[in-house]
Amino acid sequence: MRFSQMFSPTLRETPAEAEVISHKLLVRAGFIRKSSAGIYSYLPLGQRVLKKIETIVRQEMDGSGSQEIMMPILQPAELWLESGRWYVYGGELMRLKDRHDRDFCLGPTHEELITALVRDELNSWRQLPLRLYQIQNKYRDERRPRFGLMRGREFVMKDLYSFDRDEAGLDISYQEMFDAYVRVFSRCGLDFRSVEADSGAIGGSFTHEFMVLAESGEAEIIYCSACSYAADGEIAAAKMPSPQEAEEGEITLVATPGQETIQEVAAYLQIPESSLIKTLFYKADGKIVCVLLRGDRSLNEIKLKNTLNCFELDMADHQDVLKITGCQPGYVSPIGLTGSIPVYADDEVRLMVNGVAGANQKDYHFKNVKPGRDFKIDATGDFRQVQAGDACPKCGKKLNSARGIEAGQVFKLGTKYSEKMNLYYTDENGEKQLVVMGCYGIGVSRTLAAAVEQNYDKDGIIWPIAIAPYHVVVVPTATDGEIFQTAMDLYEKLLGSGVETVIDDRDERAGVKFKDADLIGYPIRITVGKKWTEAGQFELKQRREKEAELLTPQAAIERVLSLIAAGTASA
Repeated sequence: MRFSQMFSPTLRETPAEAEVISHKLLVRAGFIRKSSAGIYSYLPLGQRVLKKIETIVRQEMDGSGSQEIMMPILQPAELWLESGRWYVYGGELMRLKDRHDRDFCLGPTHEELITALVRDELNSWRQLPLRLYQIQNKYRDERRPRFGLMRGREFVMKDLYSFDRDEAGLDISYQEMFDAYVRVFSRCGLDFRSVEADSGAIGGSFTHEFMVLAESGEAEIIYCSACSYAADGEIAAAKMPSPQEAEEGEITLVATPGQETIQEVAAYLQIPESSLIKTLFYKADGKIVCVLLRGDRSLNEIKLKNTLNCFELDMADHQDVLKITGCQPGYVSPIGLTGSIPVYADDEVRLMVNGVAGANQKDYHFKNVKPGRDFKIDATGDFRQVQAGDACPKCGKKLNSARGIEAGQVFKLGTKYSEKMNLYYTDENGEKQLVVMGCYGIGVSRTLAAAVEQNYDKDGIIWPIAIAPYHVVVVPTATDGEIFQTAMDLYEKLLGSGVETVIDDRDERAGVKFKDADLIGYPIRITVGKKWTEAGQFELKQRREKEAELLTPQAAIERVLSLIAAGTASA
């Protein structure tokens, strides 16, 4: 491809609304352009990367015995009402009506539609197992679209669904898809980690997320270096501490004037923050609940929401707390709590002896508080946010944390959808049995952005060679004469060898061409210039390396072919 003919408008300045590096660089390098909030056009370079990722995904899905289909994006509300998710899914579901006033949505996912499709065609156990997938645009009405392709309202996704006779069959499908995902992200040249995760609105009994490691990642990953434990921060667990061994004291009222925060009370009473009982009030689907944590802990709202099995979870406002406790936040506790407000205590709170809690009276706290003795507990559970340094729930060693970008997720759906939507098969004994399902998604466009978040420097993108828009850019330092003709000859030979190549034939200074090459992120740059006229050599520079190699024309071509082979093979 001649650069002079490419539609690749590069920018020197960073767009004002761009927050993360992938958004900044993909716009500056001419890969994407914003249409509206959370919606983007893919320019030729961006489309080439997208298609390369899709090709890798297709090869691995087809190789696992899956079949590609294409389902409609526009989905009738009847199917979502049948599954019970029309109202559950929330504000992210883009709803619309046709001219006949019938309700539809733009598909954020396709569990309902695929279940109905297979239900109408499946009869015998002989048709199972079955795996169907598609790659298409999805739509979610994000409240706050941001980070470019990372959190958009329109995005490209691969979703695959497995249908099996029983849980044993699902286990096989799940593992095969898990292994295929490992190959997909490895072939894309990404550093990633698979972690246990929350199933969210899709549901199911078991799920893993595939996280591309990057400092800019929205998700926290908790993992153990000593064993295989790894989990999304939303569900990560830690080993429980040993019960406290101390003689129980008598509950005592103490003055804590002006000390409202955990830190202030701990410092004033000269005790560790872990000795305090943190009391929080939440509204779960409009009903007030009380939640207790150790003072040095933070609440994991996902864990609490899953325990309460509620749709909406929000902190109670100041007036609610005042009405319940008769006191402003900062001095509240479950002690003396009246009415039907349930109290949920984290497992660590249950083990506390001689704790400190608010007295529901301004400027006062209680010392020597014992949960269960001095206040009721309706239920206990794991409600805390696990952090680095906590003990691994498997081996007891210290946990570590990292940031990650969710690029894929695999779910064991079980019979959640088949039961609600009557998806049965007839077994070999002529009896009807529920089909057992799995769901497997890859964010194709998000994987593109995640690759940039993991591969860049101050000059621009550094594409893994397997998904780079082009493998090589040839840069002649002159636009005519022997240098330009030699560059054109090299360009033609590279194309003839199957190498995806761009020649920068623009009438620009070499420095401008080098800057654009680095910004766009071609894995290999070959310069035809002074070294050619002086010594008959080209300068071959890998984007990831600081130094260039001086090679003869034939050696340069052989070097390119070996780098591409190594890059695609190792990836």
